[in-house]
Amino acid sequence: MTVIIREARESDADALSRICLLTAKGGQSADDLHDFKELPGLTYAVPYVKLPTTFGFVMVDDSSGEVVGYVLASKNTREFERYAEEHWWPALAKKYPPSLAQKSADREFMELFRDMHAKSDARVSYGAANMHINMLEPYQRQGWGSKLIGRLVEVLRKEDPDGGVTLGMDPRNPGVKAFYEKFGFESFEGGKANELGLKFSKAKNLAF
Repeated sequence: MTVIIREARESDADALSRICLLTAKGGQSADDLHDFKELPGLTYAVPYVKLPTTFGFVMVDDSSGEVVGYVLASKNTREFERYAEEHWWPALAKKYPPSLAQKSADREFMELFRDMHAKSDARVSYGAANMHINMLEPYQRQGWGSKLIGRLVEVLRKEDPDGGVTLGMDPRNPGVKAFYEKFGFESFEGGKANELGLKFSKAKNLAF
């Protein structure tokens, strides 16, 4: 199995959305939860190759050319939120009225488009950046997480050496906290139970 890592592109949007769906239920496939299978990706992945202040990296299986994992981030959470509030969520809210939903998971996303939550001040104070990482199951537990997060931190740290990045964890995936903690992620003052942050100065066990 040969995998390469490259910068994420807007043309990766469909692949990112697919990976997001296949990992959206605590790391497992959420395909059965959705009739509108694009909704998780439109919320947590696709904006990060569409909107300002965003960037990321993807894993590509060299034998098939398939994108099999990603790490995505916004360098400036508040700027990302402001732009999305005006240019991203309203269009999705118009396209996906909750009256279309037959499944509760679809309805939750459709309602979220109408009232997208903002990151807390405590979270943004800890680190201006926020991130998402996912990869398909056959590629997990092989060290790719270290490489993806390492590439991301390398970019962010060059711009803000004393800064940090935060993320939210799916409570349905109890093992994911230990995965992040081995790289130096930690709870932070005022953060929620499912939120962790990484100060770039404390990063460890990453493949830069």
